[in-house]
Amino acid sequence: MNDMRITERNVDANAIKIAARNCQVYYGDTHAIKDVDVDIRDKTVTAFIGPSGCGKSTFLRCLNRMNDTIDVCRVEGDIRLDGEDIYDAKVDPVQLRAKVGMVFQKPNPFPKSIYDNIAYGPRIHGLARNKAELDEIVEKSLRRGAIWDEVKDRLDAPGTGLSGGQQQRLCIARAIATEPEVLLMDEPCSALDPIATAQVEELIDELRQDYSVVIVTHSMQQAARVSQKTAFFHLGNLVEYGDTGQIFTNPHDKRTEAYITGRIG
Repeated sequence: MNDMRITERNVDANAIKIAARNCQVYYGDTHAIKDVDVDIRDKTVTAFIGPSGCGKSTFLRCLNRMNDTIDVCRVEGDIRLDGEDIYDAKVDPVQLRAKVGMVFQKPNPFPKSIYDNIAYGPRIHGLARNKAELDEIVEKSLRRGAIWDEVKDRLDAPGTGLSGGQQQRLCIARAIATEPEVLLMDEPCSALDPIATAQVEELIDELRQDYSVVIVTHSMQQAARVSQKTAFFHLGNLVEYGDTGQIFTNPHDKRTEAYITGRIG
């Protein structure tokens, strides 16, 4: 077991959940992320916006050490979850990813039943002592993922048989089944139709009552709708970070203004 002790969730919406300082990411000789400092708040949706290739997804993957899986990738600097250094040698990345869940761009349900998609994480992390407890976790997660009513009568059916929007909500339910404290979402709606997108956005708004949510989105309209904080990335730099309303209506940096008004992108 790792020594990483996560403090109990702070009810203060202004509490800093993740603090990054002087964060650098290299792919071989390429300096992909440069000098990023940011505080990500608890019980808040934070949107990362910026042109394609600007580094927003690369930085997102630093927050649960997904970049560890890329041989040529090197991360430097200091990233802390509740004050604990997530890159400390004592930290088990698997345990960290139970605390910092992730939802990807393309829905990726396991080739298993709907029930087993949700039960997989709690099983490997030992969160249920018996079948009754596991059943309870599965139902609770599917309810939180706003998909329980659609699947409760077919939990044995394959998750891959659901529609795209349902699959993405299943993946969100799967991510929250391990009781994470942070939920990372990498363009979670880009493969979905407008109706499914609206359902996922509504779900994101509900989830911030319990989680710190960080969403990478290529849609400025989506960032404006779902987030309270917005970070604008450009060429590997975090150019500006602040309240979403301020970023979109009164940005401090000319590059932010140029992106929001469509002059760069």
